[in-house]
Amino acid sequence: MDEKATKKLFKDFPNLYRVKDKSVKDSLMRFGFECEDGWFDLIYELSKKITELDPEGKVEAVQVKEKFGGLRFYINGAPREIHDLIAKYEKKSYQTCEACGAKGKSRPDLGWVRTLCNKHYKIIRPASSKNHNSLN
Repeated sequence: MDEKATKKLFKDFPNLYRVKDKSVKDSLMRFGFECEDGWFDLIYELSKKITELDPEGKVEAVQVKEKFGGLRFYINGAPREIHDLIAKYEKKSYQTCEACGAKGKSRPDLGWVRTLCNKHYKIIRPASSKNHNSLN
């Protein structure tokens, strides 16, 4: 995710992402959000809902990334209700283009499973034999 979006998430949800400056043995948030900008709205909505369910700020996000075409949102200190909410948003990510946020679907034929809309799939597919990770 780009720097501007990352800073907004860190600024708007300081308690949830408070471990962002810790060493990598304590949190992988030091690496930021390891996904493309298309999932910004999903992550923002999820962060907001977690914060509303956790007014005391006990929950901390330790890693947020893409894996096998889906969002992974790893946390410490959360009750079942928050884990269920995260599962709901991880499921939504499989229907959301990671590049732009439009309706997308899982694309397992790129050498790396990605969730992309038709437009970004057409952009990345010819280049997939060279660089499976690039959306530019």
